[in-house]
Amino acid sequence: MGQELKAAVARQRVLLGGLLDVPMERLAQRCAGHWPDRDALENLLARQMQTLPSCKYLYVLDEQAQQITANVSARGLLPEQFGRDRSQRPYLAGALAGERFSMSDAYLSRNARRPSLTAVQRIVNEDGSLKGYLGADFDLRELPLTREICKQPEKWVQIKGDPAIRSGLFDQQRIESTMDQRIDEVLDLLTELVAVHGVFHGKLHFSSSRATLWFINDPLRYRILDIEDLTDPGIVLTYRKAPYPEDAVIPLEKVGEVFRTFRALRFMDETIYLRAGSLNIFNGMVGLNFSCDGSHYMPWDELLEKSLGFWLGTGESIAPQENKRNALC
Repeated sequence: MGQELKAAVARQRVLLGGLLDVPMERLAQRCAGHWPDRDALENLLARQMQTLPSCKYLYVLDEQAQQITANVSARGLLPEQFGRDRSQRPYLAGALAGERFSMSDAYLSRNARRPSLTAVQRIVNEDGSLKGYLGADFDLRELPLTREICKQPEKWVQIKGDPAIRSGLFDQQRIESTMDQRIDEVLDLLTELVAVHGVFHGKLHFSSSRATLWFINDPLRYRILDIEDLTDPGIVLTYRKAPYPEDAVIPLEKVGEVFRTFRALRFMDETIYLRAGSLNIFNGMVGLNFSCDGSHYMPWDELLEKSLGFWLGTGESIAPQENKRNALC
């Protein structure tokens, strides 16, 4: 998990802790007043379900983490959970170690196999000695959090390819595809589709002579265009016009330059060459997949700054084989 995504998860946990801490403590104090009457505790939990936002199950454990109530849910009691030993469950580790209130990491629930989380509050006597534990289980899909979209950083990411492909890299050679033969026509038409007809994300598969395109007017579906489509200017008649978005990160005049860079990377070397390239005008990121199966995701302007010598492993047009592989794969 990237650092930005980890930070987003941590923020959600802080928000959830703020929602649960005080009501869990109050409910635990009331549980202490009914200890250890099972019926009284279950009635109390049933009445107090609404005080814990989106809680799926409430239950009470004794000092040894043995369950002394049924699971209490909004739909009623689950008595089969009475007597369950929860002492070895990971979500109890903090409470057993003495934490007043603890919240587990997300986990897949044992029965429903859904992302879940458990909060545990210690139940204590007036002198602070331990009586037991109040547990609350939550289904993550039902939690009332902000669900902020984690914005990925717009920085270069390199992902190593399949070792099996990398090991045999220098036994292969680029075979000219139909798209290679008509690449200028393809790139000019794709630039037109981006500029005038609302393509905001496109991926060119050079080796298989096809493209997958996403349109602003229908963003939930992608289109697959073969080489006949990509070399027929008449296909623009089948797509609605859409002005180039003002909030696009990539300036319109640079779109064609990015595609021409794809062309250069496709033909730069007969062993290591671009197999597929993608562009998204809204996040400004370019995706590159090379013959060695190595992938790169980078901002569009960084792509345009790099020379072919950089991609080949040196500042010159021809580099030793291992330098090529290490640079790209």
